[in-house]
Amino acid sequence: KYLLLHSTEEIKSNPWGAPVLAPAPCSLADVMSEQLARQLHEEGSPFPEIPDTDLDLTCAPEGDTSSDLMLAQMLQMEFDREFDTQLRREEKKFNGDSKVSISFENYRMVHPYEDSDSSEDEVDWQDTRHDPYRADKPTTTPKKGFVGKGKNITTKHDEDICGRKNTARMDNFAPEVQVGDGIGMDLKLSNQVYNALKRHCHTEQRRSARLHEKKEHSTAEQAVDPRTRLLMYKMVNAGILENINGCISTGKESVVFHANGGSFEEKIVPEECVLKVFKTTLNEFKNRDKYIKDDYRFKDRFSKLNPRKIIRLWAEKEMHNLTRIKKSGIPCPEVVILKKHILVMSFIGKDHVPAPKLKDAILSSEDMKKAYYQVLNMMQRLYQDCNLVHADLSEYNMLWHDRQVWFIDVSQSIEPTHPHGLEFLFRDCRNVATFFQKAGVAEALSVFELFNTVSGLQINSNNEADFLAQIEALEKRNEDHVQKSGKKIFMDTSEGSPPQLNTDDDDD
Repeated sequence: KYLLLHSTEEIKSNPWGAPVLAPAPCSLADVMSEQLARQLHEEGSPFPEIPDTDLDLTCAPEGDTSSDLMLAQMLQMEFDREFDTQLRREEKKFNGDSKVSISFENYRMVHPYEDSDSSEDEVDWQDTRHDPYRADKPTTTPKKGFVGKGKNITTKHDEDICGRKNTARMDNFAPEVQVGDGIGMDLKLSNQVYNALKRHCHTEQRRSARLHEKKEHSTAEQAVDPRTRLLMYKMVNAGILENINGCISTGKESVVFHANGGSFEEKIVPEECVLKVFKTTLNEFKNRDKYIKDDYRFKDRFSKLNPRKIIRLWAEKEMHNLTRIKKSGIPCPEVVILKKHILVMSFIGKDHVPAPKLKDAILSSEDMKKAYYQVLNMMQRLYQDCNLVHADLSEYNMLWHDRQVWFIDVSQSIEPTHPHGLEFLFRDCRNVATFFQKAGVAEALSVFELFNTVSGLQINSNNEADFLAQIEALEKRNEDHVQKSGKKIFMDTSEGSPPQLNTDDDDD
């Protein structure tokens, strides 16, 4: 106050005058020290007496401030006003642009003497307790089922009453069903319309549940279902894999992930591995059962399995085929472990970069010629030593790594004794011959010469239709012999001899 008095005198003595300064906002301490200032003045304060007429105590509250109760009420009201302001902000943030909003009205600090005027930027409260536009509840009949007497009797089956009840029952539909504001419009639904809507609602719920279940139990491209993800996590927790880095390839039947190897049963896992996850949807396998149902190794098990378990059988079949191919020395991925429909193999590539497919590899004429002779030799060994037919061999299922061709994707590989084994071999030979002839390899054999070279058979024909007819006749003879003898047979492929049947047992 002493400083305020002297500053006022300096303003009055200024000849040029000065603009009137706006009063500084006072703090709570200044208000509370008013009583202390008066007490010091009465006791003889060392400060000079300040006339009341020269001071404009704008910070003093209106009314009598000598009562502690009044001060406490005013402070509490100010606190509650700030609390309500914050509550409005929270309500606005919570509701956002939603059509259905939530009101925090019940949490307000309302006082009877509070000024009801609010600023324009404040959010109006949604008073749902006293909403003039709130729809009335549908009229109901008493327990006895009717009201009135004589001609004015109204039963519970009245058209208007039933219509309003049906409209009110729409609130029981699923949240995702948009029922609108039928109650507010006094909408009356007949029983026929209401039952139709109810059936449609249940149908949509079942359809949504089926779609959700299919999404949860299927393995889509570059994604896995929760069960598959759990199996992958278990491999990491068990130390078989250090980590799983991501997807490197997708196909019709599987998704391939790159991973870093760890250890498994005191066996060192390759530093770089791949996880071949067979898709758990059956769409891609509906037309591929011909590769496995007639394979004697899985024929008995195939008939006893449900369709979903057949996918695990595909993974198991590829594991057995890779093991047999690797044992014969043909370049292919090495099997690490099989867990249901997840096959862990060694990685063909380097530093997280997979080896290119033979179709995408950029090779010189010498390397292309070298690759052709490698493929020819590998096909012969696959047929004669491994007793297998790839059944899906093409430039898409061969990799070029370290100047060497590698075979991959052998889940559909079958033995030559399969009812369609020679037909699949002819298809492989056609794919290989066509690719290398287009690549400019002059030494590439024709499809007929390549088939005879790989199989050791001597089928003399340059017409594809006649060639296939002889192949089918030979397969028919083999199938009849199997049905009569009950033993698996193998083709005698000794050069210079005609196709013969050999019934010797084989441990493989």
